[in-house]
Amino acid sequence: MAECNESKTLEAKCYCGAVHYTIDVPVAKLPLLTHLCHCSLCRYGSGAPCIFHAPLPDGVKPKFVEPSSRSNMTSYAIGKKIGTWNFCSTCGCHIASMGPPENEFWTVASSTFVNASDFFDVRKHIFSNSTKDRGIAEALTHTGGKEFIDWNPSESSPEAKIVESHVEVGKGGEERLRVECECKGISFTIPRPSQEIKEDKFYSQFVSHRDDTKWLATFDACDDCRLHNGTNVVGWTFIPLSICEPRIEDDLLIGSAKTFKSSDDVVRSFCGTCGATVFFSHACRRPSENHHVVDLATGIIRAPEGVMAEKWLTWRARLA
Repeated sequence: MAECNESKTLEAKCYCGAVHYTIDVPVAKLPLLTHLCHCSLCRYGSGAPCIFHAPLPDGVKPKFVEPSSRSNMTSYAIGKKIGTWNFCSTCGCHIASMGPPENEFWTVASSTFVNASDFFDVRKHIFSNSTKDRGIAEALTHTGGKEFIDWNPSESSPEAKIVESHVEVGKGGEERLRVECECKGISFTIPRPSQEIKEDKFYSQFVSHRDDTKWLATFDACDDCRLHNGTNVVGWTFIPLSICEPRIEDDLLIGSAKTFKSSDDVVRSFCGTCGATVFFSHACRRPSENHHVVDLATGIIRAPEGVMAEKWLTWRARLA
């Protein structure tokens, strides 16, 4: 039987369309094995609980669709010789990780592809131990009736080293929770809900009803967030912007932050250096000049107990 050379063209695009490309994949290589990477780089560089990544087969290279081009991506160097983390310079969507120039290979964000479920086989967790509490790997154990593979490096491997976070306190001695992206260009802390917050008719909606020392949080699987983040699942917690230390103004600009207005009512912020999603701000959560609640990406929260930050957050049982 003659070898089949048939290929399938797959299309990927970020939310704003500034990064838009296709790949021609041999049909025999489909579906592409896709893993959920829970390593600290993927979490702190995206703001998400993990990234859905798929290594491209040998010889498969992206072809940019004009007017899109490779120059529309920002590259963040990973280590000295490992490669780069790449995201849309305009909307912040994670596009791919790439190997070094002398041996460039693409590991693409499968979440940015059109009809991705038809061409990507999502069935593996990697580096789930780096989260300390296993994150969403604890809940997402099967797909299509098959059990997920769960790979972690051996404990003796340098790759198994966990990025530790530590308890912090504010000037008055109260606990603080660090929020920091991969490159540390955006870094601030948040406190627990104060009595003033709990007694405020608007702000109190975002305090946990089970434990009023915690904030509410939820996972979001909407298409808009998928194409802004480059991952299928995003975690958000809801906080008054005014509680951030140091203070962050309503324009959301702190440190290396950039903003993108995705609609008349919505502004999103991300790190312009490493690409991490930071805030989502909707006009409906800004009812007055003195009230402004933002969605904070939980993937950049540095809770000592783990990525779920369960000493600080109460997670809703349903997806947003």
